[in-house]
Amino acid sequence: QAQLVESGGGLVQAGGALRLSCAASGRTFSYYAMAWFRTDAGKDREFVAAISRTGDSTNYADSVKGRFTLSRDNEKNMIYLEMNSLKPEDTAVYYCAAGAPRPVATHSWYTSWGQGTRVTVST
Repeated sequence: QAQLVESGGGLVQAGGALRLSCAASGRTFSYYAMAWFRTDAGKDREFVAAISRTGDSTNYADSVKGRFTLSRDNEKNMIYLEMNSLKPEDTAVYYCAAGAPRPVATHSWYTSWGQGTRVTVST
């Protein structure tokens, strides 16, 4: 399984932007789709975005569509989540996930998870 390490979280005002990064170890990085999920206190884990193994297909939750952009660099074993027009409801711990065969929104399809990075959006 891949080892995943997220970075880039922090505190930002509503309307601002952040870029989350996820570094993956392992030579099989480009074999799998990858995704971001998020969760906050008292809430279920929520799908945010996923990207195919080649990067040519993406899948976004309706709540972030048009504001977030997910990309990947298979040479660097990295994925990036550009988050714009952030809202207070985007506040959560964001987790990078890997291992699904396609960019699906179902968390059980992903076999590797990072430790998470917290994003806080203030009003």
